[in-house]
Amino acid sequence: MELESIVLPGISNQRPLVIAGPCSAETEEQVLTTAKELAAKGIKIYRAGIWKPRTKPGGFEGIGTEGLVWLQRVKKETGMYIATEVATRHHVEEAVKYGTDILWIGARTSANPFAVQELADALKETGFDGPVLVKNPVNPDLELWIGAMERLYNAGIRKIGAIHRGFSSYDKKLYRNLPQWHIPIELKRRLPNLPLISDPSHIGGKRELIAPLSQQAMDLNYDGLIIESHCEPDTAWSDKDQQITPDVLAYILNLLVIRDTKQTTESLTELRQQIDQLDNEWMSTLAKRMRVSREIGQYKKEHNMPVLQTHRYDEILYKRVGEAKELGMGDAFMKVVLEAIHEESIRQQIDVLNQ
Repeated sequence: MELESIVLPGISNQRPLVIAGPCSAETEEQVLTTAKELAAKGIKIYRAGIWKPRTKPGGFEGIGTEGLVWLQRVKKETGMYIATEVATRHHVEEAVKYGTDILWIGARTSANPFAVQELADALKETGFDGPVLVKNPVNPDLELWIGAMERLYNAGIRKIGAIHRGFSSYDKKLYRNLPQWHIPIELKRRLPNLPLISDPSHIGGKRELIAPLSQQAMDLNYDGLIIESHCEPDTAWSDKDQQITPDVLAYILNLLVIRDTKQTTESLTELRQQIDQLDNEWMSTLAKRMRVSREIGQYKKEHNMPVLQTHRYDEILYKRVGEAKELGMGDAFMKVVLEAIHEESIRQQIDVLNQ
């Protein structure tokens, strides 16, 4: 794909490009107040969800077209560019009608080729020529992500960017959505001219994770950040835990270290990113193991069995230590690791027995 550069008049091409604003447009006052506070901090692109896809019915699903009128006011009164998510042909038509500058396709939509094709056709018919950003699908499928962008490209869209918002997982984990950094890194390797934007709000799911995730994205040479910011985050109608005030956003951005040195070998930062990714993976695996341990505890409870099964532990210890040695790890090291895992597994089973 021969993509055009996303150049927005009045915005520096220095990293990071920052897109900020509330998860949802809630009221006209909230939209305007947040926008003016962000504009005062130097933010040039304002985002707000107008239509909100929710996992389950019953929650706030967006204010609808009325919110686009509020975004028009933001554009007129602050000079900011305005951006929102679209998921249907109607959304595209309404967003274009009200002068939205940047559109993005959400993770649930990008996972559905039929939905993406509908959007691509609608964008072509409306003549929209602004940037279109595509979030990664909820599942870790690089080909599906690229396929969504190819559908837009085939419809004549040339200003395309990617948003990395992490990947969904069933099990408990540190992040709301697992970063799986290797996937966007491979995307950038295949499409080196594709602007890559990180969404630390949705990756972390907690406001305290936004700063470290933003720095990780910059260390991995991402082009920009899209961050949820609200004038009163604790009262937000959706995703309040992952939103920050404009003041906090400015503080985080001021602390970012931007490294632009080019190297021929992997940097220490990139190697550490790999370590972080691997640590996240084994913690997720351990969490799954403990869930199974609790199920075993429930079985033992129902069948009046003792928690400690010494012969089973001895069998696991002998086998795993042998496998560890074959993989280049010390047997003493693996014995310590397995003893700690076994101790926690026993604790989990005892908790079940005491319930």
